[in-house]
Amino acid sequence: MILKRFVLLIMCCLSLVLNAQNTYKNWPDIIRKSDPSWFGTPEAKKTAENVLLYQRDIGGWPKNIQMQQELTEQQKKDLTALKKTAVETTTDNGATCQEMLFMSKMYAQVKDERYKESFLKGLNYLLEAQYANGGWPQFYPLKKGYYTHITYNDDSMVNIMNVIKALGYESDYYSIKPSKEIVEKCKKAFDKGVECILKTQYKQNGVLTAWCAQHDEVTFAPANARAFELASLSGYESVKIVLLLMAVEKPSPEIVTAVKSAAAWFEKTKITNLEEKRVLNDAGKITDKKMIPTANATPIWARFMDLDTNEPFFCDRDGIRKTSIDQIGSERRNGYSWYTDAPKEVLKKFPDWAVKNGTKVGAADKKNVTLITVAQDGSGDFTKIQDAVYACPGFPYEKVTIYVKNGTYNEKVRIPEWNTNVVLKGESKENTIITFDDNFSKINLGRNSTFYTYTVLAEGDDFSALNLTIKNASGDRGQGVALSLTANRAKISNCNLLGNQDTLYLSGKEAKQFFKDCYIEGTTDFIFGSATALFENCIIHSIKSSYVTAASTPQGTDFGFVFKDCKLTANPDAKEVYLGRPWRIYAKTVFINCEMGKQIKPEGWENWSKPDAEKNSFYAEYNCKGEGFQPVKRVAWSHQLTKKEAAKYTIENILQDKIKNWYLP
Repeated sequence: MILKRFVLLIMCCLSLVLNAQNTYKNWPDIIRKSDPSWFGTPEAKKTAENVLLYQRDIGGWPKNIQMQQELTEQQKKDLTALKKTAVETTTDNGATCQEMLFMSKMYAQVKDERYKESFLKGLNYLLEAQYANGGWPQFYPLKKGYYTHITYNDDSMVNIMNVIKALGYESDYYSIKPSKEIVEKCKKAFDKGVECILKTQYKQNGVLTAWCAQHDEVTFAPANARAFELASLSGYESVKIVLLLMAVEKPSPEIVTAVKSAAAWFEKTKITNLEEKRVLNDAGKITDKKMIPTANATPIWARFMDLDTNEPFFCDRDGIRKTSIDQIGSERRNGYSWYTDAPKEVLKKFPDWAVKNGTKVGAADKKNVTLITVAQDGSGDFTKIQDAVYACPGFPYEKVTIYVKNGTYNEKVRIPEWNTNVVLKGESKENTIITFDDNFSKINLGRNSTFYTYTVLAEGDDFSALNLTIKNASGDRGQGVALSLTANRAKISNCNLLGNQDTLYLSGKEAKQFFKDCYIEGTTDFIFGSATALFENCIIHSIKSSYVTAASTPQGTDFGFVFKDCKLTANPDAKEVYLGRPWRIYAKTVFINCEMGKQIKPEGWENWSKPDAEKNSFYAEYNCKGEGFQPVKRVAWSHQLTKKEAAKYTIENILQDKIKNWYLP
């Protein structure tokens, strides 16, 4: 009996030893697949010494190194000499992120403080490498060439963000816990990374799609890399980006839209009539790849797709685009991954994610969706306006009315480009209120932060809003948009638009927008932008002394902002108000048959320190009245229209479009 127990004990010990042995030959596999107990073995400690040697003092590691391989004394001396140089430190091909994981697993088994220090140096390297705009380059310190681009290639940036997310949100994935200060830095870095991802999502004909492997680090535009890696939409790199966004707890409306748009693009671009066939030699190496036409094949996606058409393309090292894989040489054909099935993971997870995050899958696809009701008490289809927008069909043939019952809805609302023909109708102007409090400083995204501050953003053409209040509630704290319109043929009637600086942003080089029976208030430049807009029978209210309009009308445009039969009012302390100033030098603003309060300055207009605007802008009035209408005291470069000149300012002329009479009830 004693002998039998002894034999069992020996067998158990042997089993533990065998389990602790590492049988993997590839460095990434050693890190990710090895049993946790292996990281406490002498073999692992020996490998760890190599990993410490390969790490540069800056914190990063080079790529494609089999760090488990034994080093000669000369190699050790060479690596020691390289430590101060930061040569080839990168996050490409998993470098640095995977070595940090290795150190975490080592520290979990062996509390050697060098492992912890190494891990934290790696983390600092990742944080230091981030651009101010939230992106990461492929190499840091920066290496000349395409390496400076924001790099999603081979999941480089996503790998980094997964590391800092785990640390910033204090998961148990890593055994090493940084200080609270570093945790906060990780949170901020992750959030900035998400913002960069949202900014780089590619719009194709105005519709959000997916991402490219590289984006320019300044403009965010798609960028080339190696000769055979031309700028394109990526069926591979986009996958991990979407999965990262789907893993964000309580995603913002912008993240929800990004994920939904990417999933729709994956569905649209899947290939189900081709199958890849690989020819292998006796050693298991690929000697040839062929794409075989196959009916009802398992979906695959091209890694490179045209930015405008989504058509797959392929390149050899000469950088010349080809339409099929058999048109390129065997070296690139067989040595590169041109197709992938990775997006199937996104499409598999998307339905459950969509339900969890308020995107009711299938609702947007129901036929004859023409009315969606929003009510905070749960009596409607949705309790949030944005959820109702998500349920709208894309490019519908009929108007889709989102009827919003009385209540104060504290949310940012975006009607995307594909949600055309949306009517946002409130139960009453006074009691149906959409409000949010973003402003320039709060957004803090750089010099263009104003454009992200909207409470409601309408991008889809043929948008209408009526019987409601849209408010930017940030107060007089700088720029804060209430309503941002980029939609063409947008009609806003019987609405309150409330804010301070930059209340109403009207954009679109050829956009036509119509405001009727509205109340619009603000402080500085509170009606601004490039669109052609007609304001009819509106109250334009200045909260303090400043400027009413700041048009940026494009050169050659017939009409800019036109106010007809409007009333210009002001708070008692707003005593010096200009009718407008030119955001751009070709600004056009005209007031016809308007009543102007005494707050309007006699000179009427200001050139914004732009002498050229006096020659190129067009500021005019006709047949106005009130104490503020003092035509003889206006600046010399403004105009008082004749009756004949004023006659051309008809609603038909101002708002003419290929869809005639769109502005009628």
